[in-house]
Amino acid sequence: MTTDAAGRSGDGAAATDQPSPVAPHRGRWGEWSLTALAGLFALFLGLPVATLVARAILDGSLRVALASPEVLDALWLSLITTATSLVITVVLGLPLAVVLARRQFRGKGLVEAVVDLPIVLPPSVAGLALLLVYGRRGLLSAPFQLLGISVPFTTVAVVLAMTFVSAPFFVRSARIGIASVDRDLEDAARVDGASERHLFRSVTVPLAGAALAGGLVMAWARSLGEFGATIMFAGNVQGRTQTLPLVVYSEFQGGGLDASIAAAAILVLAAFGVLVAVRVFHWGRVLDVRGVA
Repeated sequence: MTTDAAGRSGDGAAATDQPSPVAPHRGRWGEWSLTALAGLFALFLGLPVATLVARAILDGSLRVALASPEVLDALWLSLITTATSLVITVVLGLPLAVVLARRQFRGKGLVEAVVDLPIVLPPSVAGLALLLVYGRRGLLSAPFQLLGISVPFTTVAVVLAMTFVSAPFFVRSARIGIASVDRDLEDAARVDGASERHLFRSVTVPLAGAALAGGLVMAWARSLGEFGATIMFAGNVQGRTQTLPLVVYSEFQGGGLDASIAAAAILVLAAFGVLVAVRVFHWGRVLDVRGVA
């Protein structure tokens, strides 16, 4: 009896140790469910954009829009203003990124929060804030009036709005890229007699180049798609302040659905090209590895 009980006990243990035949099926169902959910959400994100571009191409509205003076004016203005905004971002944003990456000072966290704030602000709020500072009755209206300068509802206002909402993307990326550069390499260059300017140009910038390029591309893409701050601060005047996103809005409001779709398709293709370039050339790789500090 004892032996039989032991035998039965041993058989029970052996049976318990054997994997359940249901387990592999449960694993497959889990993988299939995960894949299905991922595919559905990717479809949710991609289908509207793909439909928009496909319609603009197939019905010929994209070709017609590219010959429209209004769209061409908006496209040309968008290219000029985004390029100007990018120059301002680099000239003023790179020193700020260096300071935030390399120096410790009281209130640094607050400065970083202020720099990042335009990223999360609603664009209309950003436009209203700019209007309260640079408007005709704004905080800086008196010195501008003495100089005979009017900023709101001009091309300058478009550039300022674009810079305000897009520069934080470059500053954040540049700050993380510069902070990731090995300080020992810079110290070695100093020992070899390199000046600080030569050191920054020949060592720091090349080593942080991926993050700098990624930040530039994302800042340009954000400024190209800027709408809310521009319409609040610069208005919607053809040939002076009407950029491509404003053409999309104006045509849609005026009942020109095909022209609105075509202008939107141009923006989508430009943004998609930027994102593909970021991934193909591995720009912003430092951001992917280190995350946001």
